[in-house]
Amino acid sequence: MNILNRCRKPTPKFFQSIRNIGIGLATAGGTLLASPIDLPDWLSSAATYIVVAGTVATAVSQATVDADDVGTDNNPSQNG
Repeated sequence: MNILNRCRKPTPKFFQSIRNIGIGLATAGGTLLASPIDLPDWLSSAATYIVVAGTVATAVSQATVDADDVGTDNNPSQNG
């Protein structure tokens, strides 16, 4: 199963919640980084880490599928 097929399959409910939290973290960190005021260095570093963590959580959660769906690939050219 390639990554495109994985992303097209339904995401389990738990990982939908993790994905939404990751989107929120990435948005909050991006908002801090894009703010027009001068932030302290520690806050800028924390915002960068928050963006990275949110992006990774979102990407991993979106590519997660149920174990029952892994073997059911609809592309016959890749099945042997």
